[in-house]
Amino acid sequence: MMRILKAFIQFIFFAVPLLLIAAGAGFLWMARSLPPTDGNMTVTGLSGPVTISRDDRGVPHISGASIEDVMTGLGFAHAQDRLWQMEVFRMAAQGRLSELFGEPTVDADIWLRSLGLADATAENYEILPQSARDVVESYAAGINSWIGREGRDFASHWPPEFVILRHEPEPWKPLDVLLTLKMMSISLGENASFEVLRLGFSRLGMSSAEIEDLLPPVGDDNPPELPDMAALLGLPSGPLAAETPSEEAAIFEMTPGVVKERASNNWVISGDRTATGMPLLANDPHLALSAPSIWYLVHLRVEAEDGARNLIGVTQPGVPFVLIGRNDAVAWGFTNTYTDVQDLFVEKVNPDNPDQYMAPDGWMDFGKKEETIRVKNADDRVFTRRWTRHGPVLPGKYKSLDRYLPKNTVTALRWVALDPDDTTMVAGLEAMNVKTVTEFQNGMQDYVTPMQSMVVADTQGNIGLIAPGRVPLRNPLNQVMGRAPAPGWDATYDWTGTIPFAGLPRQTNPQSGVIATANSKMVGPFYPYFLTFDWREDWRQQRIDALIVDNDALQTHQMSRQAQADVLSLAFETVAPQMIALVEGRDDVDGDALLRMKAWDFEMIEDSAEPLIFIAWFRQTMIDVYADDLGPVFYAWFRPRANVVNQLLSGETARDWCDNRTTPNRENCAEVIAGSLSKALKNLETTYGADRANWNWGRAHMTSGAHTPFSNIPVLKDIFDVQVPSPGGPYTINRGLPEFDSKKPFENAHGSSLRVIYDLADLEKSTFMITTGQSGNPFSRHYRDFAESWADVEAFTISSNPEAYEAKAEGVWRLSP
Repeated sequence: MMRILKAFIQFIFFAVPLLLIAAGAGFLWMARSLPPTDGNMTVTGLSGPVTISRDDRGVPHISGASIEDVMTGLGFAHAQDRLWQMEVFRMAAQGRLSELFGEPTVDADIWLRSLGLADATAENYEILPQSARDVVESYAAGINSWIGREGRDFASHWPPEFVILRHEPEPWKPLDVLLTLKMMSISLGENASFEVLRLGFSRLGMSSAEIEDLLPPVGDDNPPELPDMAALLGLPSGPLAAETPSEEAAIFEMTPGVVKERASNNWVISGDRTATGMPLLANDPHLALSAPSIWYLVHLRVEAEDGARNLIGVTQPGVPFVLIGRNDAVAWGFTNTYTDVQDLFVEKVNPDNPDQYMAPDGWMDFGKKEETIRVKNADDRVFTRRWTRHGPVLPGKYKSLDRYLPKNTVTALRWVALDPDDTTMVAGLEAMNVKTVTEFQNGMQDYVTPMQSMVVADTQGNIGLIAPGRVPLRNPLNQVMGRAPAPGWDATYDWTGTIPFAGLPRQTNPQSGVIATANSKMVGPFYPYFLTFDWREDWRQQRIDALIVDNDALQTHQMSRQAQADVLSLAFETVAPQMIALVEGRDDVDGDALLRMKAWDFEMIEDSAEPLIFIAWFRQTMIDVYADDLGPVFYAWFRPRANVVNQLLSGETARDWCDNRTTPNRENCAEVIAGSLSKALKNLETTYGADRANWNWGRAHMTSGAHTPFSNIPVLKDIFDVQVPSPGGPYTINRGLPEFDSKKPFENAHGSSLRVIYDLADLEKSTFMITTGQSGNPFSRHYRDFAESWADVEAFTISSNPEAYEAKAEGVWRLSP
């Protein structure tokens, strides 16, 4: 990771001297890049006029006579406000980041190009119905109308990133739109990461039980014992090489919204349990806290002959539909289900013919295609993309796979997102027109990836859940069941089909009157299909259950807002007392710190030192207990894992993890964890000073608000990043996940990217908040105007009434045929 950042900084300063000139040119020159607030333009392809009226928060209200015309307006508005963000997403999906950033992202491009996303997307587009193609083409036409407008020149009216990097965007094609949508599956898919971790642990000689200590099952899951992976895959023996930066590291740094960790909360409450007698629906998806936000708020209005139809919610720039939102009758929200839809297959290469690999019936030829990666200020890189009957062959550097596997093998990825018949775009467009919960659920039959747990409510008083997506069926004789790479030459491990749509998790008007999901196990012990063994820890789910599900009081909009703001950590409430009890009474323990910990109420509030002290202690404990055992695999695994530490403290583990294998002595947990507290306090003193009265969780837990790519560049970072102090922690409903392996291990890198509460008694009272602002231009007053309100868990309404939003319009664009 650090090598990538250093190389990128060198590239910026030495290969692009124009950067310093541009950075010093001043705000007045850069401010020319802001789009005009008013204007008129003729756009080819429109059937009628389109109006884009931006309100005082920069939210566009886009109206037209057809959905196609409105989508042209959406593409136009996205391009005006978020063109650089869209360009980075598109270039990443195309495997062309190196055209922007040079050599530091070559490996990332090879990885992304290896997936064959462009080929898969082209196949997806061919099977779209004409109605969906019309929407996609209209949206792309709107983008291109802004990009290709008359009267512009390169030095002005482009977002500043284009000027600094001397890059001009190409016109958008319909396939670019589908590729951008495909990036959502990349950012929300994590199954392969768990497989590689278990492979790495196996390579270190760990037993199945020891691996479960490190990646414990959640809830009532009782996965079967893993087979001997060394025997199954022929793993080599001997020491492991040190970790190397992976292609994913560059993706995490260079692509907005793509992160190492994913989470979300949602709940829907029936009218029987609310004060209004109608449903409430709340949602807060947890994603990277980037600048600008991954989300863009919008109101779409189709002025149809039978009356106006409204759609309000969030879009992802580059994608032509509202992902989370409400129409005039239905509201919906998503969380990531974490279903296992990726499998890695180790393929044996023919030692006599490297163009072949072993299949169940003998040697087969690899599929092959030569790819050329253009590199800014360097020579082109040419490589051969290969694929097997399972899917694309991944580069050996991917998650350092070549460290673990034997020679003459490669790894192929089977993943539903690469299927040629992905019709997720159709499902997204259908959702915008539904009138009931049942219509919404049935409309998800076309949804393929990424699998989401969707809660939904309608104005008739119904509530429901559907978890749509394509989920593979695996052979009962499959010994790994998606938990580790499988032998590609053995048909036993091939997928045997997919779960039928009727078999996917679904509820409508449950007797409990409430449905809530938070990435933890969402099906009961009698659910007939396998979804995953890698559910997320259920601490947030337990807290939501306490505040919402098991609360007999009539629920209100304000109560859901308070729940979204909740910062009580049930995980630390469980783990902290055990750590305190273990070290209490020892002479080598800091008395003041221990007294603070004993008095702490486990709330991760900003204006307090206790959350900072404990999380620093917790982090150092993980290092001191596990780093010696995991060696070169440690940092790939290193993140907050309260379930793991809780199991360690219970004493029910397969190995004595507290004993340091690098010393001749036999250490116990009490002395190791006491030493961890001392180290943590020393590190805090070094960073924040010796006076603990000045220690403050909020300031340590600043939102990362990272801009791509200027977050890594002095001077530009101060202009482009959006940072505010924030509460919460890795296990609170108001989530704020620090990246333990970073230079700023307490910074809030991942949290509630969006907060919405839909009131089905009066949808006009529904509230919204994103992390930064509507604009992607740092010289706009709407670049960071939401940040402090977001941190304070405030929200605002978005009206669908033209008289209301036109009265406070900052400007209006009118597009004409």
